Amino acid sequence: MEVKIGVQQAPRELVIESAQGADEVASVVSQALADGGVLTLTDEKGRRVVVPVEKLAYVEIGEPEVRRVGFGAL
Repeated sequence: MEVKIGVQQAPRELVIESAQGADEVASVVSQALADGGVLTLTDEKGRRVVVPVEKLAYVEIGEPEVRRVGFGAL
């Protein structure tokens, strides 16, 4: 699941590939916003991304992408 995080005053967005589902990521984001602390997500390789919620501009949760192999046309 691709998750894009926009951070205020940052020229680029953070993009991570998470093993969590869309509903689980949305729940983590909602909980972080309710607590007013930090948003913590872990990517597929186990790296953590920690962003203070007061610096969040947006969080975009993408659809799971099916990875294709080869040159076949569909």
